[in-house]
Amino acid sequence: MAKTVFIIIIIILIVDFIFERFLAYLNIRSSKQPIPELLSGIYDEAKYKKQQMYLNVNSRFGMITTTFSFLIIMLMFGFGGFGWLDSVVNEWFASPILVSLVFFAILFIANDILSTPFEIYDTFVIEERFGFNKTTPKTFVFDKLKGYLLTLIIGGGILALIMWIYHLNPKYFWLIAWACVSAFGLFMGMFYSELIVPLFNKQTPLEPGELRDAIEKFSTKADFSLKNIYVIDGSKRSTKSNAYFTGLGKKKRIVLYDTLMDELTTDEIVAVLAHEIGHNKYKHMLKNMVIALPYNLLIFFLLGIFLKSDVLAQALGGTQANFHLNLLAFGILYSPISMILGLLMNILSRKFEYQADNFVKTSGLAKDLISSLKKITSQALSNLTPHPTYVFVNYSHPTLLQRVKNLIS
Repeated sequence: MAKTVFIIIIIILIVDFIFERFLAYLNIRSSKQPIPELLSGIYDEAKYKKQQMYLNVNSRFGMITTTFSFLIIMLMFGFGGFGWLDSVVNEWFASPILVSLVFFAILFIANDILSTPFEIYDTFVIEERFGFNKTTPKTFVFDKLKGYLLTLIIGGGILALIMWIYHLNPKYFWLIAWACVSAFGLFMGMFYSELIVPLFNKQTPLEPGELRDAIEKFSTKADFSLKNIYVIDGSKRSTKSNAYFTGLGKKKRIVLYDTLMDELTTDEIVAVLAHEIGHNKYKHMLKNMVIALPYNLLIFFLLGIFLKSDVLAQALGGTQANFHLNLLAFGILYSPISMILGLLMNILSRKFEYQADNFVKTSGLAKDLISSLKKITSQALSNLTPHPTYVFVNYSHPTLLQRVKNLIS
């Protein structure tokens, strides 16, 4: 039975790798299509060549990184690496919780050591070559250190709590763990911008002036209470632009990247924020949370069953059921279900994006949103003709062409 599970795991990994590479191939081929008339003017000839080169370089680099990761994971399975590491760590510690924590810590550190050279190349060679990178070596190193600290405190803390719950009450583990993780998720949804973001970026209230007046005027017109408008120093890492809505209740805030303010006019920024306000008007964040609760409950329920299986641990080279080996096996076996649910969530997300765009359209800002989207797309050297299948699987937003068609209809 363990051999059968092992074969299933290997098949899932191989099929997933081939499918991802096939989608990437389709996307590269589709990118060579003529630019749709509605999107003409976004790129001049020189910039379009630069965009095509950027896509091809990233695609080739993506092929290298995913192939490398695939080979490493296959070697780990083929030579019983997970089972070997399990036996080694079990000799060091008697506590099952400590064994699992150290097991995952070693995998995390090993993965980071292997992936860091790729991150450095991506940031300081590819992104630098195309004029996006603003990250200094010092910022890169400090980001890494802060990431380690957060992983240790938050990731390690949550993992330890989940394991403690499992060993304390295996019967109702799934329900108690789900409740704890859901409560933590709600807490982070409210306080992420206040607790986590400041570790990496500086957020300052938008100063009084033409832009703030225009935003507040629109908020009042839209009957949307908005006092917390912040600017984040995204330019310390990249020239790419963004804006997002975060928080719940009195903690809700709009965050603008300083790069966005440099690229767009006041009316265009108001249109972008109107889109974010549209999400709030339609309660998209709340709906996503409501959907996530039963989804996560299903995961914990199934995990509670899979954690008891000796077969799963044996498929990874262990001898009997333990938290870390069973969790790894479960994660891979569950991935096809996760993919299907992810596709459904992407469909829903794209629907939400259309609704938010429609809110902008009814507010009379469609032309400003279109021009802002075109500027952001041009600045980011985005692909204007992604393959429909690639979009269906990977895009949480409609394509630029689809959004423009919707906004002018």
